[in-house]
Amino acid sequence: MSGAAALDVAKLYAARLQAVRARPYLATALFALRLVESRQVPTMGVDRHWRCYASPGFVDRTSVEELASVWVHEVSHLLRDHHGRGDRLARALGLRGPAARLRMNVAADCEINDDVFGDGLVTPESAVTPDFLGLPDGQLMEDYLDRIRVDLHVRELAWLDCGSGADGLERPWELGPDGAHGLSPQEQDAIRFRVAEGIRGRPGDAPEGWQRWAEEAFHPPQPWRQLLGAAVRSAASGAGTGGDYSYGRPSRRSTGLPGVVLPSLRRRPPRVSVVVDTSGSVSDEELGSALLEVTAIGRAVGGRLDQVTVVSCDAAAHTVQPVCRASGVQLIGGGGTDLRTGFAAALRTRPRPDVVVVLTDGQTPWPEVAPSCRTVVGLFPRPSRYDEDAEDAENEEEYRPDEPPEWARVVTIG
Repeated sequence: MSGAAALDVAKLYAARLQAVRARPYLATALFALRLVESRQVPTMGVDRHWRCYASPGFVDRTSVEELASVWVHEVSHLLRDHHGRGDRLARALGLRGPAARLRMNVAADCEINDDVFGDGLVTPESAVTPDFLGLPDGQLMEDYLDRIRVDLHVRELAWLDCGSGADGLERPWELGPDGAHGLSPQEQDAIRFRVAEGIRGRPGDAPEGWQRWAEEAFHPPQPWRQLLGAAVRSAASGAGTGGDYSYGRPSRRSTGLPGVVLPSLRRRPPRVSVVVDTSGSVSDEELGSALLEVTAIGRAVGGRLDQVTVVSCDAAAHTVQPVCRASGVQLIGGGGTDLRTGFAAALRTRPRPDVVVVLTDGQTPWPEVAPSCRTVVGLFPRPSRYDEDAEDAENEEEYRPDEPPEWARVVTIG
């Protein structure tokens, strides 16, 4: 080692344990990092293969408390896929060179550092926060990158370098894809999944930024209105839907049967019955959204609102209303929930519907037998009802409503 001090591995591991005590939901990710000694890395950094590089000099002059914060900061880059997002930004914006990647690194730091410290983690003296740059908290790397206007000189700010794990650009001091102890993409996703599940299981333990990440990590936002429309159109266009026999235009086969008139199968606009959950657990805002969906459903079946009826239902079915315009629909209810009565009322309408669409929060019993027509469920999402302040929270039984049945096509609304 020619007189140079060796990496104080014991100090680093002690700092990692302190990080795990402060952020237990990150334990799986922190223990998955593979430690590599490097005298080229300015401080500590990570590559996109989940190796953590540490400078012996930096570790020697930094307290255990600050090193714990650095551990959490570096693993946050990997969990939030800043390397993959950095690559996509570089391609989309034509960003090249170390200076451009350093801007990405700073933007990624801002996404992490706005709420990662405190509650057992000290703020490192060199931490770059949105407030330090005059930017608002709570935004993403992509938002901060567009607003960073400071002149970033690579040599002056080299200590900010967190490695390719923060921006996607491989560094000379990294081992690369063929080096030892790297994690495969499948192993990385498994770690992210376990961390996300841990945060979602006890949401009160994590800052708002981590809660948002956990919700979106494996359930990215979907264009739910388009999905709902596509589900209705798919159900309405299925075999046997929206068709009936008519003598208005005799079948061509009648010519082969003298004296016999055969009806022909004619397509007509599909009839849709919308069952709206008006129980007390559905908010006024969600009921307003339901009225908007009635209009969207009318467009999905060719703009024929006259083919759409609405059933208000809480513990019992109320009025069955034909739709001329969404603003004319009255939603009645406010009690308990039993959408089985809503299904029954929808199926009793004449003419019978080809598709039943149910808009609900899901806190209802469901029919045991599939209806005679296709069914689409628009589900208002509900957050976890875990109570972290309960005296016996670990043994508290959480109410979990039955999932919508398999015979229904389910689209999450919002």
